[in-house]
Amino acid sequence: MEKKFLKKIIAQSEKDLRIISALCSESEVVKSNIKFLKKNKVFLIPVLRKNKEKENSKEKINSIIKFEYVENSKSKNIKHNDNSDNLYLIAIDLFRNNQNYEIVLLFLNNKVITLKTEVIEVTLEDIKT
Repeated sequence: MEKKFLKKIIAQSEKDLRIISALCSESEVVKSNIKFLKKNKVFLIPVLRKNKEKENSKEKINSIIKFEYVENSKSKNIKHNDNSDNLYLIAIDLFRNNQNYEIVLLFLNNKVITLKTEVIEVTLEDIKT
């Protein structure tokens, strides 16, 4: 019997964030499951991602991407009142904007979520199913 273990990757730099972006590219996101806990400055995105850690694996992994210290979030081309369509994450990008960072979540069909934050504190954690 193969033992399952849960993975947790913490990103605190642009290089670290690129690893999370690569692991989560092509992930499916149920739009209604995205949460911004403004009071806590936490932005959560549950994703169903391909297991890219194993070569030629068709396995899908439920994971959650947690962004901390988020001041605000903006979206483009995403209808918030329509939860019927899923989003497909292409990449997570990072830009420096004066003293802050902008973390950009790029989705299929030119859909975008931009998070403004003071520091890079992103966690990718697999969820036991």
